[in-house]
Amino acid sequence: MNDNLLADARRALARGDVLIAYDLARSALDDDPDDLDARFIVALSLARSGASEQAGVEAIELRRRVATSEAATLQLREDADALVARLTKDEALACDGPERASRARAGAELYETVANRYNRSYSCVNAASLWLIGGDEPRARRLAERTLDRQTMPENDPYWRLATEAEAAVVLNDADRARQALRAAAAIEPVDFGARAATRRQLRVVCAARGMSLDLADLLELPSALHYCGHLINSDPHSLDGVAAQVGQFLDQRNIGFAYGSLASGADIIIAELLLARAIELHVVLPFGRDEFVEVSVAPAGAAWQARFDHCLGRAATVTYASDSAYAGDDELFRYNSRIAMGHALNRAAFLGVDAEQLAVWDGQPARETAGTARDIEAWSRSGHATHVIPIAPRPAQPEDQHPAPESAREINAILFTDLAGFSGLRDEHFPVYVRVVLGALAQVLDRHRDALLGYNSWGDAIQAVLADVPSAARCALDLQHAIGQIDTTDTELPLDLAMRIGAHVGPVLHLREPFKGELTYWGRELTRAARIEPRTPVGEVYVTDAFAALLALEPNSGIRCEYVGQVTTAKDFETIPMYRLRHA
Repeated sequence: MNDNLLADARRALARGDVLIAYDLARSALDDDPDDLDARFIVALSLARSGASEQAGVEAIELRRRVATSEAATLQLREDADALVARLTKDEALACDGPERASRARAGAELYETVANRYNRSYSCVNAASLWLIGGDEPRARRLAERTLDRQTMPENDPYWRLATEAEAAVVLNDADRARQALRAAAAIEPVDFGARAATRRQLRVVCAARGMSLDLADLLELPSALHYCGHLINSDPHSLDGVAAQVGQFLDQRNIGFAYGSLASGADIIIAELLLARAIELHVVLPFGRDEFVEVSVAPAGAAWQARFDHCLGRAATVTYASDSAYAGDDELFRYNSRIAMGHALNRAAFLGVDAEQLAVWDGQPARETAGTARDIEAWSRSGHATHVIPIAPRPAQPEDQHPAPESAREINAILFTDLAGFSGLRDEHFPVYVRVVLGALAQVLDRHRDALLGYNSWGDAIQAVLADVPSAARCALDLQHAIGQIDTTDTELPLDLAMRIGAHVGPVLHLREPFKGELTYWGRELTRAARIEPRTPVGEVYVTDAFAALLALEPNSGIRCEYVGQVTTAKDFETIPMYRLRHA
């Protein structure tokens, strides 16, 4: 079984889907903790996703196990050692100025040690590039020449042989040789998107250090990501005539590899069919359960549209449900759904280092409702990305009150749940200091975020907070962790092991008046979901859901990033979901 899981994990890496690769390899590792190949893919997937800290933990454990294993191949031994060097390189490239140069030299030393030990070109050329970035031109040239002169053992994989040659040529300022190698690498089939993305990132950095045009990396073309949206078909059966031809023309003019959107009758299904016809990876996001979605957004157009829906859904690479609560006539769920699809498209594009674009079939009319195509275009535009509009004739005004008004409308809000580990060790004599010092520090943080803070409750060691938007919640959560970290318990009577866990989520939230005190408070399934995350969060960390990561991707220059940590089963076996660790960018 592990062989199948690892084969699927490698295919996911080749598609550039590092999160799925991680989950598959982690499943294989759970089945067999001694599977070194699975452990390597786990660490590599984390490194490619940008989760460098956790990747470092996994890489060190991999290297420890490889060192004591008689079964580890020479290739795996080099890969394990080189992965540790790669993470040092990633740290260097995340810095600027003298710090980048200093860290680059540290990474170069590690890579050169690996190259001397195994005599392979991959480690040798990485050492050359890092010496160039670190400012040691003679050493960089010497190692690049060593790579190209085949004094090292060349890579077995033809793509990596050519990519290595191109990188060494850049170090030696030989642009013509680099272009020739990259054109040959670009012709290799099947395309390994993950490998290309890694090469492009590396080449841009090395080209910048050499003063060479960054366009060189574009010779390794990668497909872009797409978010698609559009109007439902209305009572006029010809309202979308001509749309399919224009969508087809749009797709034929672009290199799109991955598309994210919904599957309502009309523009959504038309676009999805054309994506599938071109073997473009389709990822469907539905706002609520399948049967209710069909009833609301597909069946009114007729049985033929329902059959087309079933066909597209069956061929989708993934199907995500934004909410597991009922629609109840609340269009806020559609708005939430669209933003999750957009965020997924942007995150996929970011992993591969490619562009993302929106395709919208739109009648040009301004937004009149909570959700809809105009709202989707507005949200995408605020993220700083381009929209291609396929225009259609203005649609007739929709009759009011198409659906019964929900008893209580929901709003998309961000939710934090916090908990203090070590709280149960407090005794009566500790509480005056705890309230003044610990809760006082947390209250100051919440006060700084009061403009975005919609409501909160506190009891004992826990805080529940509802905030207006995801960036505000992310900054508040990290500030809360920082505040706890700054408390010096050595000068107090408090236990030394006080530390905070924070779980964060975003979703549709109800605002209801509770009958005990008559106060308006926040309720709903998504608060329960957020509450179940916090107990599974390691102390000192902020864990967030896939929805939170998706909506954060829509916020340009938030200064916050999400590192994937895998599928996590939340407290009380509520569910198993993808989770991320929150970090300052």
